[in-house]
Amino acid sequence: MFKVYKIRKGLNINLAGKAEKFFGKAGPSELYAVKPGDFHSLVPRLEVKEGSGVKAGSPLFTDKNNPEIRFTSPVSGNVVSINRGERRTIREVVIKAASSMEYESFSEGNPLEMTRDQIIDNLLKSGLWPTIRQRPYNIIATPESKPKSVFISAFDTAPLAPDYDFIVQGAESDFQTGVNALSRLTSGKVHVNISDEYPASVAYTKARNAQTNFFRGPHPAGNVSVQIQRIDPINKGDIIWVVSPQDVISIGRLFTRGVYDASRLVALTGSEGIHPRYYRIIGGASIKSLVEGNVKKINPRYISGNPLTGTQVNHGGFVGFYDSQITVLPEGDHYEFLGWALPGFNKYSNSRAFWSWLMPDRKYTMDTNLNGGHRPFVMTGFYEKVFPFNIYPMQLLKAVLAEDIDQMERLGIYEVVEEDFALCEFICPSKTEIQVIIRNGLDLMRKELS
Repeated sequence: MFKVYKIRKGLNINLAGKAEKFFGKAGPSELYAVKPGDFHSLVPRLEVKEGSGVKAGSPLFTDKNNPEIRFTSPVSGNVVSINRGERRTIREVVIKAASSMEYESFSEGNPLEMTRDQIIDNLLKSGLWPTIRQRPYNIIATPESKPKSVFISAFDTAPLAPDYDFIVQGAESDFQTGVNALSRLTSGKVHVNISDEYPASVAYTKARNAQTNFFRGPHPAGNVSVQIQRIDPINKGDIIWVVSPQDVISIGRLFTRGVYDASRLVALTGSEGIHPRYYRIIGGASIKSLVEGNVKKINPRYISGNPLTGTQVNHGGFVGFYDSQITVLPEGDHYEFLGWALPGFNKYSNSRAFWSWLMPDRKYTMDTNLNGGHRPFVMTGFYEKVFPFNIYPMQLLKAVLAEDIDQMERLGIYEVVEEDFALCEFICPSKTEIQVIIRNGLDLMRKELS
């Protein structure tokens, strides 16, 4: 009998525009990019220049602090631009895809018959090592560290999130190979966590060399931090690695075929999408081929990721390294006179400020307007209603703002990452950028304790 972990605190936000379980048709993207900004605490060192020819799996840049960690091209072609931001920081390495795909060759074989060092070396050379993230701090895992366990969250409870059961269809064998590889990297368990509220794919329920765990409850039940705290809590000095299901599949393909295959499924979601459904792409693709002629309004908000934690991109922007979702929402560039005083049957409110709370199953079209200005950051008690951790969220935030390292440790900074505070930010009456505060706190902790 499997144990079901019940998450009682949280909030499900019913937005219109969930992806239908169909495959949409989109032309191949001409441009692809790898963005150093997708990786926390990375200092990139370029390995190519504009005009360089690359294959799928060729290194584009490395981590200056860990040169063995490579970031490789998802396609073959030519580097057409290296876009820089403030202080000449590298924002994007853009590749124009060739008409036919060429791959760099890497080792293939059964991971269960390989040593830990051989598996790590293969992941490093292929550019798939950055798919493994480390807790605490939510950074790329360090190859020298030994995690006490590995976690794979095989369901997502964020608004409009893709269905990982649908995504894994047809890739069950590659997923199992990826799990086998990960099981060789830890002396502990590989945890595959699924929802108890609907039948999950056999790729997850029958995964070998892994422990399957069941969760039930509202968002953020799908967040891996919530799952870690319930199953294998992080204490000071502990290390846990986290991998997404699509990245597990990519790891499996590496050992099965000996190539870096960056193909993946992304869900085009959001109320402004004409055909919200799933599309087969190669990682880092421009979203232009997905949204061209497929949105309802001019100049909507494009988000790589989900509405709570995703990153804004433009019409010709690129899918983030870790993202399996593109969200298209109305831009919040309009204001409603005395909108707060109207009944608001079509407006969402977590605090029952509008009569819409009488219709809990309604799906809402929400824009990006803050619906108010910044206010003093005061104690309200709202955060605790949607925050399922055994942590005082307001006190932790204030300790981060005060840069009190000892207090941050005592209040549980090691157990959380910025996405765990997304709901707190959503309902915050002060309109505070809470996720930015937590990210700054994690960076400060790492800097001070390294």
